[in-house]
Amino acid sequence: MPLNLGAISALLCLSLSATLFAAVTAEDPYRFFQWNVTYGDIYPLGVRQRGILINGQFPGPDINSVTNDNLIINVFNSLDEPFLLSWNGIQQRHNSFQDGVYGTTCPIPPGRNLTYILQVKDQIGSFYYFPSLAFHKAAGGFGGIRILSRPRIPVPFPDPSGDYTVLIGDWYKSNHTTLKAHLDGGKKLPFPDGILINGRGPNQFSLTFEQGKTYRLRISNVGLQHSLNFRIQNHKMKLVEVEGTHTLQTTYSSLDVHVGQSYSVLVTADQPGHDYYIVVSSRFSTPILTTTGILHYSGAGGQVSGPIPGGPTIQIDWSLNQARSIRTNLTASGPRPNPQGSYHYGLINLTKTYILASAAGQVNGKQRYGINSVSFVPADTPLKLADYYKISEVFRVGSVSDRPTGGNLYLDTSVLGADYRTFVEIVFQNDEDIVQSYHLDGYQFFVVGMDGGKWTPASRNGYNLRDAVARSTTQVYPGSWTAIYLSLDNVGMWNLRTEFWARQYLGQQLYLRVYTASTSIRDEYPIPRNARLCGRASGRRTRPL
Repeated sequence: MPLNLGAISALLCLSLSATLFAAVTAEDPYRFFQWNVTYGDIYPLGVRQRGILINGQFPGPDINSVTNDNLIINVFNSLDEPFLLSWNGIQQRHNSFQDGVYGTTCPIPPGRNLTYILQVKDQIGSFYYFPSLAFHKAAGGFGGIRILSRPRIPVPFPDPSGDYTVLIGDWYKSNHTTLKAHLDGGKKLPFPDGILINGRGPNQFSLTFEQGKTYRLRISNVGLQHSLNFRIQNHKMKLVEVEGTHTLQTTYSSLDVHVGQSYSVLVTADQPGHDYYIVVSSRFSTPILTTTGILHYSGAGGQVSGPIPGGPTIQIDWSLNQARSIRTNLTASGPRPNPQGSYHYGLINLTKTYILASAAGQVNGKQRYGINSVSFVPADTPLKLADYYKISEVFRVGSVSDRPTGGNLYLDTSVLGADYRTFVEIVFQNDEDIVQSYHLDGYQFFVVGMDGGKWTPASRNGYNLRDAVARSTTQVYPGSWTAIYLSLDNVGMWNLRTEFWARQYLGQQLYLRVYTASTSIRDEYPIPRNARLCGRASGRRTRPL
């Protein structure tokens, strides 16, 4: 399908206007991206599949940016169905309209475009984007996001010789439409067929290092279901950053990366010059899926040798202990020059505690999942638009309890209410026998504790109230709980979801409405001028051009 020339012309006008405005006001820099989303044939596991490509690429192109940059991303939908992109870990400060999930943003119709206007305000680190509708994530459409520190902000390690995005994830040979139909029919998904590294199957991915140099790998699990373990034969990995937080620089021989999570590690080419295995394998699964890539030393002729290095398989304690060892570097600067440890989250009084428990069951004879007994169903209008235009009967704040109810699953558009500028605790309780992974849009939170059994108020005695890692996606182990602390400083409608994508699709998600009566743009930006309006918001006005 040809590109919309009118949309491109409009973007160029926007580019010129933004550039002139930035020059006059010394505004933060602008970066412009023009993306065309298409179907295309891909063969990651040796069979032809219908993939989702961005500018002909699978995975999509990286977004390279610097703290506070304004990102103008014009997305043209050349698919035959509606499409949206969301930005995992990008906080969309005061602007949930741009979040790119159906609860906040109207889909892009086929043959049309949407220009996202994002600012990576006060953020650094490693993240990714992905398609959020219709199980598109199983077809591709994802890519890496990196936010570099501003030049005057110190970084707690020397500049690496190279900086690589490494997207790992489980994968199916079936097309996404087949998988979606399977779920729509009320069935669970079968076991995945393999694991990809940057969209490539076994022995198809490679990196080239020069002897003695150090490289940064930004590893994100963009898969659908499984926690994965990443390792490189005979090489150590020094963890330096997790989803925007500089960490204590702990060295690992392998690293568990749960679904939706992102890590930055430094790897030094300090071994004899030949090829080495890069290995990714599934965790807590039967059977164990494994794929390999190759780390090649530049100028060396030696082939990879020896057995594929083994890793942890089903050991929960091993993973739990590793998770507890990942802590914030209190003396390092974050996106601002002040040390990360200058925010003393452990000294702030809690305003409220939410306890959220996952649930699985049948509703009307079909498989569903939920949180606190509510299985989420989308409304006919994005919730943020209904809230903005005060459209009644689209959703109800409090439609899901802030505690487990113990009742059977039922369908509703689940929205939790929360007040702006409060400090809250969220406990994820997992009574099931699988590892879960939860993500909250719009925020970074402190992972203060995780342990086995049922959470009780006495569990707070074991919290890390000094240097817990701040991130946006956390795991919850089987029969266990994870607790987070969160400063609700970002007004909006924010998606809280499992990253187990079939469970998300079948209802294990909700929206957290962070509310203030203030209408100041210091608290929340007005609706974008170019916002698409759909459902019961159709025909209304955004803002004057």
